[in-house]
Amino acid sequence: MTDRFSFDEFDEARSARPETTDFDRIVAKGLSRRGFLTGLVALGSAASVMGALKGSAAHAATSRFAFKPIPVATDGTVHVPEGYEWKPVARWGDALFSDAPAYDAAKGVPSQGADRVFGENTDGMELFNIGGHQVIAVNHEYVNPEINLPKEQEEKVKSEADVRLLQNLQGVTVMEVAETPEGWAIVQDSPFNRRITNLTPMRLAGPAAGHEWLRTPADPTGTEVLGTLNNCGAGRTPWGTYLTCEENFNGYFGATDLEAKLPEAFARYGIEAESVYGYEQFDPRFDLVKNVNEPNRFGYVVEINPADPQSKPVKRTALGRFKHENAACTLARDGRVVVYLGDDERGEFLYKFVSAGSYAPGAPTDALLDEGQLYVAKFAEDGTGQWLALTPEATGMSAAEICIHTRQAGSKLGATTMDRPEWVAVNPRAVEAYCALTNNKNRAVKPNAGGDETPVGGPNPRAENHYGQIVRWYPAEEDHAADSFRWDLFVMAGNPDVHKDAYAGSSNIHSGNMFNSPDGMMFDTTGMLWIQTDGEDSNEGDFLGQGNNQMLVGDPASGQIERFLTGPKGAEVTGMAFASDRRTVFVGIQHPGGDFPDMAGGLPRSTLIAIRRTDGATLA
Repeated sequence: MTDRFSFDEFDEARSARPETTDFDRIVAKGLSRRGFLTGLVALGSAASVMGALKGSAAHAATSRFAFKPIPVATDGTVHVPEGYEWKPVARWGDALFSDAPAYDAAKGVPSQGADRVFGENTDGMELFNIGGHQVIAVNHEYVNPEINLPKEQEEKVKSEADVRLLQNLQGVTVMEVAETPEGWAIVQDSPFNRRITNLTPMRLAGPAAGHEWLRTPADPTGTEVLGTLNNCGAGRTPWGTYLTCEENFNGYFGATDLEAKLPEAFARYGIEAESVYGYEQFDPRFDLVKNVNEPNRFGYVVEINPADPQSKPVKRTALGRFKHENAACTLARDGRVVVYLGDDERGEFLYKFVSAGSYAPGAPTDALLDEGQLYVAKFAEDGTGQWLALTPEATGMSAAEICIHTRQAGSKLGATTMDRPEWVAVNPRAVEAYCALTNNKNRAVKPNAGGDETPVGGPNPRAENHYGQIVRWYPAEEDHAADSFRWDLFVMAGNPDVHKDAYAGSSNIHSGNMFNSPDGMMFDTTGMLWIQTDGEDSNEGDFLGQGNNQMLVGDPASGQIERFLTGPKGAEVTGMAFASDRRTVFVGIQHPGGDFPDMAGGLPRSTLIAIRRTDGATLA
């Protein structure tokens, strides 16, 4: 129930959405519409998708790729190109401090001291150079009860100690790493080392702070909260802090009385009486009967200062409340801070926050993510789009209500329902941004959780989309603060060996680079886009020949995409960060199958790995 495909499935099983009627009409209209793609990867229609597929040889003369692409893999380890090597840096259960409990290959980590080790299921990350120290902040999205709890408990918590174990293995690790003759390793007992968990005290800030919907018996002010949940993607601010994003927070809450009446607004966020983990049985904070407002205190972007282990994390409510994937920061032409944000659920929206004040090095920054305007995206069929301001006047909601019930606010303005907006990446070499739309089996089949229709069209051109795509937009007047933009699709993932229609993918997809479900994305300093996948690795049917999840590199100038890495069977490849000298890239391997990376046996371990060129040259 808590594997990587379970969260959306779990929500839908509890709260089934009505079927869309007129399915055939919507699909026919969407697939015959001219010009649903514009710009570099202009396909125009399904017929164009079926046209000649361009392989990497077409771009050989101008290729900016410094590696030989690798084939797919279906085994239980990591593969990188010839001339590169990878080694583990930190694995679930590795000690951050010398007093941490020892990892047991058969049992994992004991409850006592679980907040002193590297957590489970790595996800988004960033690296910070703090006075010459290499400090990585990395998310631990969730835990797998089947490998953390005794087998006889059948993945169910049976005590408060069980709950504390799972709570302490999630959240964020901040740790110093250093390069040794044997490779990169954790610097144990570094003053920067820190675990931030489901239990860490935090401050609520921004328009929603103090609102009655955020007040609880333990916090009548509505300004202090314990912990951060289900930390997925990440981001960094221009002033050197880490942004960790709360995604599928809804599954942590439940009711000890399954017949309890819950607020109507909970349905939009998938909050119901049945939880995923069962925390409510032993921790009253997660019991909706006793603390009905507690879920309203999660689903935010949390700012962490990695340079100050004593600092209190802050939940920035002005950036909205939804299933945040990541937070991509950039600056507008006048120095205002712009943060792009995706809501990772089928049929939800893409957002943008623009600060009221401008960033200036050395000036106070605390208000920059608390005061500003939140927008939601609306895409037009003609390749244009608008950022719609979520204001009290436009929505009929107060500023605080918009920040707490952001999805409802977006629905009121008729925002475009998207195919699961995941990571956003901003090109450092051009004024453009990209969002991975990972997949959406419900496109043109069901509305979203708020009842908004999900027709085929615009940046979501395929019904029952199992492959995903990456949308790109160009802000008007080359200013990320602009209210309008042009857009196109950088790539539509697909399988040209199985399909000869739109599901084959766009013209830059071919047998040698195909993939499904783009998820994580990051630009390097040269302007190359690194793409990570989290999708179907059965290697059968529609996914025949696509192998395990992988990491690819795309060139925005040519549209060329090549495969750089394949992960172990069962794993998601997620999160990446470059060392300060650009000679190493750190990558997360989440929920691997088998016994990765301990090939001699034991439990599978989510792992942070380091990849280097064997000649010592820079990577990007």
